[in-house]
Amino acid sequence: MAALAPLDRESRLAQPAAATAPSRSEAGTPGPENFERIVDEYQRRLYGFALRMTGNREDAEEIVQDAFVRAYRALAKMDPKQRAELRLQPWLYTITLNVTRNRLRSKRPSNVALDALADPDALLNETQEGPDQPEAIIERGADMVLVEQALLQLPMHLRAAATLRFIEGRSHPEIAEILNQPIGTVKSHVHRAVRILRRILGPQVGRIAPQEGDAAHAVL
Repeated sequence: MAALAPLDRESRLAQPAAATAPSRSEAGTPGPENFERIVDEYQRRLYGFALRMTGNREDAEEIVQDAFVRAYRALAKMDPKQRAELRLQPWLYTITLNVTRNRLRSKRPSNVALDALADPDALLNETQEGPDQPEAIIERGADMVLVEQALLQLPMHLRAAATLRFIEGRSHPEIAEILNQPIGTVKSHVHRAVRILRRILGPQVGRIAPQEGDAAHAVL
């Protein structure tokens, strides 16, 4: 397995990550032989997700490193049919979430640094018209601090559902696949998360989830 590229600030700022996975024709069938390409495609996205789940940059980087090691080993054990049928993106998110859960169980809660959240190079929201421009991301920074701090106050299962829904912009079926839960459970968790966030953030929560039923992800 090739060494993973460090999650340095310059490389993460270079180009915003897309919210959707590359097509099978672009990425090819996942396997050890093209794993470096997989890392290039997903490293920033998974880091952003882990950062929002933990509120700690060091933890997020180590979680992503561990997740990729586990993914590489798992792919090496799969036969060609299993690799061809693998839905790579939700699978990687599931692995990352499992590593995150294990890490947080073994750690005491720590204070969250404001600059570790609202990290402009880890903001992954984008619209159908294309990725946000840097100035727009910076303008949203203050809002992101409030939102992400509030998310960290949620229980893990609600935090995961809400982060995937409102920050990552995933659909309910996508979240259900990542969390390995029924869609009804996912919707219930998202709804409960919104109710708690509404108590924490007050009227500002309307800018996060103005219409929870909307298919498009919310933009702050």
